[in-house]
Amino acid sequence: MAQKNGLSAYRQTRIKTASQGQLIIMLYDGGISSLDRALELLNRKPGLKKNPSAIEETGKAILKAQEIITELMVSLDFERGGEIAGNLFALYTWFNKELLEAHVKSDAARILVVRNWLDLMRASWVEAAANHSANEKPESTAGINIAG
Repeated sequence: MAQKNGLSAYRQTRIKTASQGQLIIMLYDGGISSLDRALELLNRKPGLKKNPSAIEETGKAILKAQEIITELMVSLDFERGGEIAGNLFALYTWFNKELLEAHVKSDAARILVVRNWLDLMRASWVEAAANHSANEKPESTAGINIAG
C-alpha cells in the first residue's frame, strides 16, 4: 500500500510540475496505452465470448481512451488556435465516434487506426515541446486531470 501511495504522489507531482505541452503528451500517452490494452484484449478474441469480464475490460480501456480524447478536446484554445483548433476538434470527434463503433463491433482495425493517429500526433507534440522555450512558465492546467 505504501508503494502505491508513493507512486500516486510521484504522479501527482509530475502532473503539477509539467508544462502544458508535457501534459498534452501525457494525455496522448494515456490514450495510446488504453488503446493498446483494448487491442491486447481483442486479440484474444476467442476468449471474449467465454469470458464476459474480458468484454468489460475492453470496454473500460476504450472508454478511458475516449475520456482522454475528450479531455484533449476540452483543452483546445479556439481563440489562439483558430483553424487548427477547429480541425483538431473535428479529428478528436471522429476518434471518439470510431472508438464507439469499434467497441460496439469489437473492431480492432478501427481501434488501431485511432491508436496510430494518436501516436503520430504525440510525436508532433514531443517535437513542439522540445522546441518550446524552457524559460516560459507553465500555463494554467485547469481542466486537465490525467491522474485519475
